Amino acid sequence: MAEIKRIRCGSVNSYLVEDHGRAILVDTGRKGFEEKILAQCRKTKVELIVLTHGHVDHVQNTAYLKSALGVPVAMHRADLGLIKDKNIEPLCYQGFLGMVVAEISSKSMETDRIPEFTPEILLNEGDWLTDYGVKARVIELPGHTGGSIGLDIDGKAVIVGDALTNMFYPGVSMTYYDREAMLKSADKISALRPRTIYFGHGCRLENRNWGRGNEEAER
Repeated sequence: MAEIKRIRCGSVNSYLVEDHGRAILVDTGRKGFEEKILAQCRKTKVELIVLTHGHVDHVQNTAYLKSALGVPVAMHRADLGLIKDKNIEPLCYQGFLGMVVAEISSKSMETDRIPEFTPEILLNEGDWLTDYGVKARVIELPGHTGGSIGLDIDGKAVIVGDALTNMFYPGVSMTYYDREAMLKSADKISALRPRTIYFGHGCRLENRNWGRGNEEAER
């Protein structure tokens, strides 16, 4: 089975998914953590960068790492607009914590620049990444953004980006573009159990007992 290594970049996670000396990097974090991520990538053979969605905190180091590693970038077509215009999808939220997170995120979108890059690969539901050394299947998880995706790895783990979060408690993200779609994506992840869930924010979690009922806590 592939080994999943969490790279903590402040409040955001990047992940190295490695199998027999070949690897992919999932998300590239914020500026200021690019050298930390690159140092981990140098320990293996990274062949692809996968972006779970187009928000600045998950993609800001993409241009730098793409150049440094000499590898292609892959993401969903529906989020291409976000890397060029961070305000193309307005942030909605629910609850007091959601309001706080949305305000912080909105300020970041106003000030943080995404260095320009062009993804070579556009991913869709069911695509496999075996050509890049890992047994991972793409899952479309829209809601947090229109083109959010996750990776089902070896049928035992799933990287979900911000389709779910474990910042304060495990559940759906407190900010979103389309809440109804986000809830459907949460159900989709829940149906994969048993899997270990790797979040864009927060520590991993076994999902044997996780379900969308957890999102009731945010109301």
